[in-house]
Amino acid sequence: MSAADAVTDSLAGLRDRFAAVREGRPADYIPQLALADPDAFGLALVSMDGHRYSAGEAEVPFTLQSVSKPFVYALALSALGLDEVSRWVGAEPSGEAFNAISLEPRTGRPANAMVNAGAIVTTALVPDTPDEPAFDRILHCLGRFAGRGLDVDEEVFASESATGDRNRALAYLIRSTGTLPVDPVRAVDRYFRQCAIRVTAVDLATMAATLAYGGVNPVTRERVVSAEVAAGVLAVMATCGMYDGSGDWLLRVGLPAKSGVSGGLIAVGPARFGVATYSPPLDATGGSVRGHAALEAMSRRYGLHLMLNPALPGSTVTLVTTADDLPSAPSGERGLRGRVGVVAAQGAIDFTAAERVLYALDESGPDGGPVVLDLHDVTAIDSVARGMLHNGLARFTADGRRAAVVDPKDLLGPVDAVRERTGRDLPRHATREDAVAGCARALAGED
Repeated sequence: MSAADAVTDSLAGLRDRFAAVREGRPADYIPQLALADPDAFGLALVSMDGHRYSAGEAEVPFTLQSVSKPFVYALALSALGLDEVSRWVGAEPSGEAFNAISLEPRTGRPANAMVNAGAIVTTALVPDTPDEPAFDRILHCLGRFAGRGLDVDEEVFASESATGDRNRALAYLIRSTGTLPVDPVRAVDRYFRQCAIRVTAVDLATMAATLAYGGVNPVTRERVVSAEVAAGVLAVMATCGMYDGSGDWLLRVGLPAKSGVSGGLIAVGPARFGVATYSPPLDATGGSVRGHAALEAMSRRYGLHLMLNPALPGSTVTLVTTADDLPSAPSGERGLRGRVGVVAAQGAIDFTAAERVLYALDESGPDGGPVVLDLHDVTAIDSVARGMLHNGLARFTADGRRAAVVDPKDLLGPVDAVRERTGRDLPRHATREDAVAGCARALAGED
């Protein structure tokens, strides 16, 4: 048990809330997808610090399908640049279904890279050389997004190939306009194989978090694509990622997102997190019913809408140390308070910032010892973050660790689980250093 388990609790709560939803059904036009367990429902979240949280069937493997599209688009942009890619595929919302004939009247370009027609072209644009075949590039790139090696579900690939006549027809139609740079048979075969790459919800959350972190995988710390490419992909996801439901999704959920007919769904909070769900039953637009409901509820509950101006990553936790390492620690007290950790935070605390604080609490304190949480420089704590911090501190103490809080503005309110003296107990003239030192002494048993 840890303080940061409060984030897992939130995901588990969403799963419990929507697991009983029975609307929708798994895709059956690809026979292998129809075999998926309709009750499977997993959620995962990855923060900008690389912390991973999950609930439910988040480790169950399934195929990417259309969730592959943003990442292959990123690969094409990285290899060829925006101007060249835009010669072949547009960036405008189609307002139509994922498999619609969405081609510009004069140019023949597909509307965008998120619909099937555009994705077939994007996949065809990936450089294909004897030294590195195009599909090998795709598989390697998507593995870097996920932070591990990925493989292909050959049974799904065969099932998709056997029933993919509409996509072949789209490819030949695009080819007739001169906007498909390779043979249609090869282009569609490569596209089917890309859709059959196998992942889990945790993988997808990591891939989404890599886009959120400006192209850097927050788990492996590897730069996968440039910040400019990541921003471009997110822009197209925001306007086109949910097909003919993209406008309503952006209005209600407010996060760039992409759905897939295997039941996968990703959403990106730029500079905040990547989140993914897996649940096979689909709605009329081809998106996961439970996933859609869970992410909409999550966005509303935690204030995650893109237009709400999230805090900058890494700006919340300013110090993780031990009390005797503080510059103000008197030399006579050094060592006595060395058993006490100190976590200092600053600024406004929301859902994302609270996750950072909770994780820092878990990581602080020598050998799992007591910790002082210093909120002296915190300006505000919203209601969601306050509840998370209360829950996290309760878990922290339930795990046998002791904690104290320096909270001179009384932003956190009463915290029953924190029973040591707090900064509010000290005289009004006490400095921040006095407050931290007093809490540390109390936790170390000196008072």
